[in-house]
Amino acid sequence: MLDLVWLIPALPLAGFLLILLTGRRLGDPRAGYLATTMCAGAFVVTAGVFLKLMSLPAEERHHVRRLFSWMPVGSLHIDLSFLADPLSITMCLFVTGIGTLIHLYAVGYMHGDARYSKFFLYLNLFALSMLLLVLGENLVVTFLGWEGVGACSYFLISFWHERESAATAGKKAFVTNRVGDWGFIVAMFFAFQATGTLSYRGLAEAAPHLAPATAAAIAGFAFVGACGKSAQLPLYLWLPDAMEGPTPVSALIHAATMVTAGVFLMTRMSPVLHAAAHFGLFGGHVSVSTVVAVVGAVTALFAATVAVAQNDIKKVLAYSTVSQLGYMFLAVGSGAYVAAIFHMVTHAFFKALLFLGAGSVIHGMHHEQDMRKMGALRLLMPVTAGTFIVGWLAIAGVPPFAGFWSKDEILLFAWDKSPVLYVIGLVTALLTAYYMTRQVIMVFFGEARWHDAHAEHGAHGDAHRPHESPWIMVGPLVALAGLSIVGGFIQLPFSASVKRLEHWLAPVVEGSEHRLRGNVDDLKYVFMAIAVVVAVAGIVAAYLVYAKRRVEPVEPAILANGWYYDQAVSDFMGGPGREAFEGVAWADANVLDGAVRGSGAVVRAGAGELRKVQTGNMRTYAAAVGAGVVALLAWFVLRGVL
Repeated sequence: MLDLVWLIPALPLAGFLLILLTGRRLGDPRAGYLATTMCAGAFVVTAGVFLKLMSLPAEERHHVRRLFSWMPVGSLHIDLSFLADPLSITMCLFVTGIGTLIHLYAVGYMHGDARYSKFFLYLNLFALSMLLLVLGENLVVTFLGWEGVGACSYFLISFWHERESAATAGKKAFVTNRVGDWGFIVAMFFAFQATGTLSYRGLAEAAPHLAPATAAAIAGFAFVGACGKSAQLPLYLWLPDAMEGPTPVSALIHAATMVTAGVFLMTRMSPVLHAAAHFGLFGGHVSVSTVVAVVGAVTALFAATVAVAQNDIKKVLAYSTVSQLGYMFLAVGSGAYVAAIFHMVTHAFFKALLFLGAGSVIHGMHHEQDMRKMGALRLLMPVTAGTFIVGWLAIAGVPPFAGFWSKDEILLFAWDKSPVLYVIGLVTALLTAYYMTRQVIMVFFGEARWHDAHAEHGAHGDAHRPHESPWIMVGPLVALAGLSIVGGFIQLPFSASVKRLEHWLAPVVEGSEHRLRGNVDDLKYVFMAIAVVVAVAGIVAAYLVYAKRRVEPVEPAILANGWYYDQAVSDFMGGPGREAFEGVAWADANVLDGAVRGSGAVVRAGAGELRKVQTGNMRTYAAAVGAGVVALLAWFVLRGVL
């Protein structure tokens, strides 16, 4: 069964090729069902590989399937090989499983779109790229998938490119990710120079023998790549605009695929990150891991403050994704790799649910996304409302929903790393419960404000009332709601026997995983109680502000505009940055190219003058030879006399 791991990416590839060749003839909805079937097939194969790995002893859960030699260049030997181990198969399970639900949802959501088959062609290509990324046995195969998801994000975010905002968002995602890709490439250069291999197993074996400075360089540049793909400061700014694409794209990018790639890469590179622990940056006092944890914590808090003032239903969730990814990097920087993957899995459940629920609302509201024009939708969209509320409770950290368990574990490790990081994480949890409660109240409770919104657009009558989505859209919501309820049970804190995910991932991260100090582990129930109190406090505060109107909402413009960071970057790139790039282009054209062209002009002019002595007249050449002979004879005679 393990040798069939190549089928996992092959099935989405087959779907991509079939839709490419026959998509127009298949049309709506057959192209969508074909793409969904291929993704579902990949999930079935992944489940089979998972069961086979589970049947093996922990030390044998590492299988490489080599397809062919890809780059045999000197000492560089890169095979197109797939690695089936607990980490890669965990990623494949939720990429294909949740991806299948998103594909099925999109069959209904994209109904009637003029480029219906092309959309599903891109979705299958996206799934293929992400599966290559996580299954790659070496950094180069991972980078192939890494670039693939980057290209697909551009295709899908700007899918409705007739809208200028969508076209701009696609370009922003593409360009921003190129910065991160530079970091990934430099990390590969350092890794190969230091170890002579780009295989993950080879890097893991060589990591303990690396000089701490070299390990820090590899891990640091890999983190630059991770910041680009997983939207951390300062490269987060592409992700909130990614919601310009169709809602299934938002769910796929924000929950199940692209943004998880950075966390996956840092977890896969955990032996190198662990080896870099003894190298200090900024005067020798700060390790790379500390930088990762601080960037994650600050990003989580930053994005949460922005989310509290957003009015677009999808933009709230977009900033929420940036914040939750910050939690994952806080875990990675704290040495809690299992907690990072745990939160990645639970986040995939509830964030996919929330985005698809938002899409159902948008569909029922006739493409309205402003929450100020909604309200009381629970009465007209009961299934969407019920499932969205489950997602809200999960992300807010209310037990026993999935998000509570994973977030609480990250906060526990954050305290062990630094009380300051713990406090930042706790404040972020408070804000998360607050802004998600705000969203639920504005959309599903309170007064119905959609009457006025429809009147503005000239819509009247029952035909234009908000309505529940069809079964093909609400079915995936129900499935994801179930996962958001029980998903946390894969890693419970009560005893070693119920830490199933930790046992499963042990062969991959055991040597790098941080062990909690005894006094911290003994206080885990205290920290758990604090987390519950904080979540309830955030919910109650939002209830008093937005439901009871006891306090006037505080939504300053600086938060609504994302602390003006995006605007500052845009102003710089459109002003001084553009002028600087134009200056570089001028220097390239006139100085560098001018020097090359000038050298050629000098040589050509000299050759032109020399060419004049080449007359082609034999008598002239003979006279020149004779004159030369006479000159030589005269020189010898004079030399003898003198």
